[in-house]
This record gives sequence, C-alpha cells and structure tokens, in this order.
Amino acid sequence: MSRAAPRRIDVGASPVLRRWLGANLAFDAEYGDRLSNHLPMALMALQRLGADDARLHAFAQGYAARLRPAPRSASWPAGEAWATRLGHRGAWPAYRQLFAQWLLSAGVPGVLEAALPRLLPGCAGAAFHGLIRTAYAVQAGECQELADALAHWACVWQPLPVAPAGATRGEPDPAAVLRRLPRPTGPVPGALIADRVAVVAAVPGFATAVVRLRIDAQTLERLARGAAQLYARSGNFTVLHLVTSAHALRVLLPWLGGAEAAVRGYWPAYAAAWAASGAQDRGRAPLQPWARIIAAAVASDDDHRAKLVDSCRQQQLAYGGTVWREAASRAVTPS
Repeated sequence: MSRAAPRRIDVGASPVLRRWLGANLAFDAEYGDRLSNHLPMALMALQRLGADDARLHAFAQGYAARLRPAPRSASWPAGEAWATRLGHRGAWPAYRQLFAQWLLSAGVPGVLEAALPRLLPGCAGAAFHGLIRTAYAVQAGECQELADALAHWACVWQPLPVAPAGATRGEPDPAAVLRRLPRPTGPVPGALIADRVAVVAAVPGFATAVVRLRIDAQTLERLARGAAQLYARSGNFTVLHLVTSAHALRVLLPWLGGAEAAVRGYWPAYAAAWAASGAQDRGRAPLQPWARIIAAAVASDDDHRAKLVDSCRQQQLAYGGTVWREAASRAVTPS
C-alpha cells in the first residue's frame, strides 16, 4: 500500500486552469481516430508540476486546436440501468448527463463506490485514459470534469477474456507471470494501444496465464515499479500508459474496496498492454535532477510527457526509491 495520500490538485489556485477546465466542457472526449482528449489531464499535471498561468494558457491554446466540439447533449433514458451502454462510444452525450445528475444526487463517494468496480475490468479501453482522466478529476474536485471522465471511461469500456473457473493463483511475482504469457508471433497488429491489447488478450491461453498471479496488498506497488523500470530502459509509449495508469489506480483505491480488489480488475489489462508493447531495452537515460526534469516537462508541448513526469513524482512520494526519477529522466531525454 502507498505510504502517502494522493496529493490533490489545487484548481482554485489558478484561475486559468479553472477557466480552461470549464472551456474543455465544450469539447468532445475524443478527436481524430479515437484519440483521447488530454487537455484536462495535461493541464492538471502541469499545474501540479508548478506551471504558471501563462504557461497553462499557452499549452491549452495550442492543444485545443486539435479538438472537436462536443456533440449535442442527450438525456439518459428513464429507468435504464447505467451500465447497459458500456463500450458504446456514441453514448457519451447521454453518459455525461447521467453522471452529472448522479453526482449531484449521490455525491462523489457514492458514485465512485458504485461505478468504479464495474468500470475497472474495462480499463484497457482508450489506452487506460478513462481511468487516468477519472483520477485527475477526482483529485481536482471538479464535478462536471469528473462526470465527463466517467462518461468517457464508460464509452470506451473494453473488457478482456475471463479465465475459466478453477484457474490457480500461486505466483506472487508479476514479472514471472509476464515472462510466461502466450503472445502472437511477430509484431502485434493494431493502430492503437487498445487494438493491440485486444489482439494479445485473445491469444489462446492468455486469460489462464494471467490469472496465475497471486494478488496481495503489495501487488500494485510491484506493478507500478515494474512499469517504471521498463519505461526507464525503453521509453516505450505503451509502457508509459502503464506508469500513468498505475498511479491513477492508486489514487482511486479508496473507492475500490482495497488494493487487492482493485488490482484484480486492473491486472489483466496491464498484462495485455505489457505483452503488446514490444518494449526494447535501450539502456538507462542519464539520470537528471528533479528540478531539470520538471522544468523540461513544463516547457514541453507533449501532453504525455507532463502526465508521465507528474505520475513519477507522485509515485516517488508514495513509494520511495529512484526508479521514478529514472523513468522521468527517460521521458525528457531526446531519443
């Protein structure tokens, strides 16, 4: 378990951040070919890294140019259960209204406790961005942003095959299970991370192999450190999302019934993304001081870089160790 509570994002400290989070409500959750809108996540990461209002505004202006307008709002059908449209991208307008109204009536803890356990087994969708955006929204305390994040997660929900009954859980080391996963021969096809995850998860024997991991209270930290170690040596884009999603899962643990229950939902997606990544060992990047890493991330227009560095900084505060600075150094080192 983590040794430090997740650090909140002080939205009120920055009028520019608050204004842009409001402006983002006019944009769709995706753009291009199923690419996730990173604007709120990146802005919140930059603010926590110390970006001033001028930098936040410049980043937001540049990033917003790629986004498309949100579709017309829609009402959720009366009496229809909230989970009936999971995985339907076109349901985002109705889902965002549903979650906004649900948050108003039940409050944030009530909605998270009800929705997150159902959403978590589909966290691989859109390269974990439903999970990641939800964690940032929870830390920011912005209810409409949280509604939009949960709506996005619901719409891109991507469940993976379930292991047959009676499969054993005896191996405590995730790395040992990952080494024995069945994989496709050759490069994994697919335009996006979620596509490649689906290909790997469909390989015969994959679900049975994944379930061999014995999950305990320390498994999430092992997964987080393993992802950071691999990213530090590879700079792999898919692995980057394992680093940031493991951080997001830690943030959401209070509403997921504990670390063991949370990891059971997250681990199959983590394992499939790991196997799909094709990460190659490039050796470690030169280790840099945090001040230099953070300055480079704040100055960059790369949304993923800001989130990766923010996640590594928060994970170091929670878990300790140097692997987080090694991973963050890789993120700001030219290829």
